[in-house]
Amino acid sequence: MASGTIHIDELSGGLDLYLTLESGQSYLWRREDGEMYGGQRAPEAWYVTVVDGEVIRVRSRDGVLEWESTVDAEPIVRRLLRLEDDLEAVVADAPDDPLLAEAYETHRGLRLVDDPPFGTLIAFICSAQMRVDRIHGMVSTLAREYGDEIALDGQTYHAFPTPDQLAAATEAELRDLGLGYRAPYVVRTAEMVADGDAHPEAARDLEYEAAREYLTRFVGVGEKVADCVLLFSLGFDEAVPLDTWITSAIEEYYPDCDRGSYADTSRAIRERLGGEYAGYAQTYIFHHLRTGE
Repeated sequence: MASGTIHIDELSGGLDLYLTLESGQSYLWRREDGEMYGGQRAPEAWYVTVVDGEVIRVRSRDGVLEWESTVDAEPIVRRLLRLEDDLEAVVADAPDDPLLAEAYETHRGLRLVDDPPFGTLIAFICSAQMRVDRIHGMVSTLAREYGDEIALDGQTYHAFPTPDQLAAATEAELRDLGLGYRAPYVVRTAEMVADGDAHPEAARDLEYEAAREYLTRFVGVGEKVADCVLLFSLGFDEAVPLDTWITSAIEEYYPDCDRGSYADTSRAIRERLGGEYAGYAQTYIFHHLRTGE
């Protein structure tokens, strides 16, 4: 087993691990005390994920980010948690906006994640009309039922299933696991990727709006889900998913950005929230409004 530490005070803008992993942008990590998305911090708790067959555990305490893994995982940890992002520059570049300023100040250290695209795609297909804890529960169940088992330090972890593994599931099985009407969307999307018809990773090299359009070819993926995948796994920091909370924010704080269609409203709110880093602004505002903190 490999392990290491990263000093948080060396990161521009710091890191709040709890906010980063429990702000509704990632469902591919699990908190080992079983309280992920329970609304309470646990400074001693480890978070764990599996990437490319390697188990990665992280926790933050006493100003240090600790990691343990089946491999030398520091480069992976830095990528997954986007530790190279210059948060101070992101905040400094923000437009003069009271709501955004309050969100940035209240939730310092919240970083965007860089999760694997296929798992992110399936997670946000599952997200329709669901609370964050229920989404996380669905994704964890899929990993437990269909993903590979991997051991680390005497414990067994489950990788998120590959497209082939998930495509082998039946709609009835997924309904029994609580996915409801999302079950056929998950199976068909997994089949598309497994068969080579399309892959979310292919969107990475497209221009932003073309990338969003590409992702909507997957079954169960509309423009909002596509924006989530672009923002949280493909590096499109300008993406602003128009979910319930952001739509409410537009109604209350930015009514002039409501242009009547997703595409036009998206362009307007991206410009209002700063363009290049609009996705960062969205994530902070989403968490700020959802938690009421």
